[in-house]
Amino acid sequence: MDERDVLKQIVEACRRLHARNLLAAADGNISYRFSDERIAITPTGINKAKLRVEDMAFKQLDGTILKGRPSGERLMHLAVYRACPEARCVVHAHPPTAIAWSLARPDLDFLPDEALPEVILAAGRIPIVPYARPGTAAMGDQLRPFLPAHRLCILARHGALCWGETVEDAYNGIERLEHVCQILKSATELGGLAPLPEVELAALRELRAAQGPRIL
Repeated sequence: MDERDVLKQIVEACRRLHARNLLAAADGNISYRFSDERIAITPTGINKAKLRVEDMAFKQLDGTILKGRPSGERLMHLAVYRACPEARCVVHAHPPTAIAWSLARPDLDFLPDEALPEVILAAGRIPIVPYARPGTAAMGDQLRPFLPAHRLCILARHGALCWGETVEDAYNGIERLEHVCQILKSATELGGLAPLPEVELAALRELRAAQGPRIL
C-alpha cells in the first residue's frame, strides 16, 4: 500500500476514535511501521479530530526522530514493535468504560471473560497492565511481559492499546474493547456477571485458538 494511503487511514482512524468518544482532544496516538526502522506516529498536542496527513511525525526504531514532534507515548509504541515482529500498527486510546474497570476493580489482572462469548471469540483474554506514569519508559516495561501473546490490553488508570497487521485491525480492537466493557458494566449494575458453563468456555477458547490471534 502507498505510504500516503496508510497515513490517510491513520488520520481517519483518529477521527473515528474521537467521534466515538474513545479519546478526547489531543489524547491518544497511532503509529505505523513502514519498515524495520522507519515508523510514522501521530504528533503531540494536536486534537485528533483535526489531524492532517501533513502533521504526521516520523521516527526510527532506535528512537531517533526523523520528522516532526512525535507523541509523548512513543516509548510505549517502540516497546511493542521491538517485542512483536508482526506488529505494523499500534493504536493507543482512552476508552472511558475500559479505564473505569481498571479504576473500580484494581484487583483484576484480566477483564472478566467468563460471561460474554464475544470477549473470548473476538479478542481472547484481555490483560489489565499495571499502572505506569504516562509518557515514560516504564509504560513499555509494564507492557512487555504481555507481548506478543496479547494484542489488546487495558492500561490501568490510563487507557488501552491494541496492535495489529493493519490500521483497521488495531482500531477495531479499541472499538471492540469499549463495547464489551460497556456490556460487562451494565450487567454488573443489573445484578452481576453470570458465567458460562466450563464446557462452553473451553469450546469457545478452542474456537478462538483455531481462528488465530487477530482481533475481530
